[in-house]
Amino acid sequence: MADMTVELVAVERRIWSGEATFVVARTTMGEIGILPGHEPTLAQLEEAGVVRIDGTDGSAITVAVHGGFLHVSPDGVTILAESAEVSTEIDESRARSALQRADESDPDGAAAAARARARLKAAGAAE
Repeated sequence: MADMTVELVAVERRIWSGEATFVVARTTMGEIGILPGHEPTLAQLEEAGVVRIDGTDGSAITVAVHGGFLHVSPDGVTILAESAEVSTEIDESRARSALQRADESDPDGAAAAARARARLKAAGAAE
């Protein structure tokens, strides 16, 4: 099976780096699935979305990603996020509280609600 090198980096730290068999991410144009040998692509990530990376060792990492870019080249996939949280680091109760507090009639509140929903989805929790 073919592999690809994947790096997921947020402004504050490197989240994940290694060999993977599959990447799925939500861009402003829709969801994209990437397998080794994918056509070169540059896409803007959704302001509040989820990225999943399937490692070659059978592991998978799910990350709530807030803004940034995805770049696919012949060398692999690079995901540059404004901020990102690994699913295991997400406090579900805090994300639920943020969702409840968000006033979706306000543009800032709608963005906060979207980020809270992405965090809950990455953590595998239902709203």
